Amino acid sequence: MSNKESVEVRRIHDSLYEIPRSGGMRVPGRVYADREMIRTMQGEGGLTQVKNVAHLPGIVGYSLAMPDIHWGYGFPIGGVAATDPAEGGVISPGGVGYDINCGVRLCATLLTAEEVRPKIDAVVARFFQNIPCGVGSEGAIPRVKRKEIDKVMVRGAEWAVAEGYGDRDDLPYIEERGCLDGADPSMVSERARERGVTQIGTLGSGNHFAEIDVVDEILDEEAARAFGVERGQIAVQIHTGSRGFGYQICDDYLKVLGRAMQKHGIRLPDRQLACAPVESNEGKAYLAAMAAAANFAWANRQTIQHLAERSLLEAIGCSPRDLGFRLIYDVCHNVAKMEQHEIDGKWRRLCVHRKGATRAHPPRGQSIPWTVGQPVIVPGDMGTMSFLCVGTERSLAETFGSTCHGAGRVLSRSAAKKKFRGRDLIGELAADGITVMAKGRATVAEEMRGAYKEVSRVVDVMERSGISRKVARLRPLGVIKG
Repeated sequence: MSNKESVEVRRIHDSLYEIPRSGGMRVPGRVYADREMIRTMQGEGGLTQVKNVAHLPGIVGYSLAMPDIHWGYGFPIGGVAATDPAEGGVISPGGVGYDINCGVRLCATLLTAEEVRPKIDAVVARFFQNIPCGVGSEGAIPRVKRKEIDKVMVRGAEWAVAEGYGDRDDLPYIEERGCLDGADPSMVSERARERGVTQIGTLGSGNHFAEIDVVDEILDEEAARAFGVERGQIAVQIHTGSRGFGYQICDDYLKVLGRAMQKHGIRLPDRQLACAPVESNEGKAYLAAMAAAANFAWANRQTIQHLAERSLLEAIGCSPRDLGFRLIYDVCHNVAKMEQHEIDGKWRRLCVHRKGATRAHPPRGQSIPWTVGQPVIVPGDMGTMSFLCVGTERSLAETFGSTCHGAGRVLSRSAAKKKFRGRDLIGELAADGITVMAKGRATVAEEMRGAYKEVSRVVDVMERSGISRKVARLRPLGVIKG
C-alpha cells in the first residue's frame, strides 16, 4: 500500500467515519473527525495506517483513530486497537510507540491567577532551574544506582514516593496507581539500563513540557467540583514519558518481534507493524519490558511533580499549606494493557493498544476515586489552551474506553522549523502573556501555534460523539521545554 493513497471513507455521523473492510483487513476502520479533518487526512498517510492496523491477527471490533490522528511508526498516532489473545491476538510495539507511557499529569493549587501573574517570570525561571530538560538531560535527583533501577521498573510511582518525591496519597490518582503489573527487569537490555539511570526527574525534549496554567472556564460544574477545579485557579501540567529508557526498549523489541513474525508466519502490509502473539515467548517478553518502561515513566512524572511543587514554593514564597499542591490525575497515552471488555454480549480479555490515545473510563467497574468518571487531560499547544475532560459510558461501548490525547500535529517538526524561521517566537508568546523558557529555539518552533490542530476542535469531536466531555479549559501562563 502507498503511504499517500486516498482511502475510501463512509460517513456514519458528523463526527465519525468508517473505512470499509477490503483486502486483508480483518475489521473495518473507524475515524473520529469532522468533515474538514477527514478531508485533510486524505493523502497524509494516517488513514492508510488505520487500514494497515486492521490486518493484525486477532484484532476485534475496529481499527480506531481519534481526531488528533497523524502519521506514526506503524500505527498512526491517535490510534487504538484491541486484540484477543484467545484468537491469536498480537502485541505490536508500533501500537505503543517509542516513548512508552508518555503521559500527562495535572496538579491543582490553592493559588489564583492574580497571585501568580506578577511573579510568573520568577516561577518559570525556578521551574527551568529545578527541572532538567532537553536532549540528554540528567536528573536533578541523585543518580539512581544500577541495582536501584530494577526497583523503579517494578514499583513505578511508589518507588518515587518511598524516596521522598511526593506522597502516598498521590497513588490513587494515577492510572494503574502508577504501577503496571508484570514488569520484569530481566527482559530489559543493559543499554536501556545505561540510558535510564540518569534520566529520572527529567522532561527531555520534543513536545514534552511543564506548564503553569490558569483554569479560565468551567464547562461541567459537577465534574469540576468532583475534581476540585475552580475558575481562576492555578494548575500545573507535566507532559513526559520514559525518556531514552523506553525508547531503547522499543528499539530492542522491534527487532525481536520483527524476527518473530517470520517464526509465527505473520504477514502484514507494513513491516513497522512488527508483532508477535500476546501469548508467545516474544510477546510476553515485550509486555514485561514495556511494563518496566511504563513504571519508569510514572516514577519520572512523580519525581518531576515533586520538583514542580518545590519550584512554586520557592518562587511564590508561601507555605505548603497555602500552596495546597495536589495531584488531580495522571494519564498515560502510549501503552498496551490487558483489559476486560464486553464484545457482542461476552466479556473478553483483550490487549488494548493506545498510541496517542487516552483511557477515558466511566466510573462503572473502574478503580477510580470519583462518581463522575475518569479525568482525561488533553494538552494543546503552548500558545493556546488545554482541556480537562471526563470519560463516559459510551467510550466503553465504542472505543475500548479511549479518547483523544492532544491536539495532533499538522506540520512535521522540520516543516514547523522552516515555517517559523526568523521569527521571535518567545517574544510573540510573551506579548500574549505567556512566559517561555527553553533549551533551544528550535524546540519552540517545532511546538509553536500552527504546528498543531486546534485542540478545541479535537475535544469537540469526542464530545459530540459522546466518548468524553469537557470539564474545564486551561490557558498557559508559563512553559518550560527542552
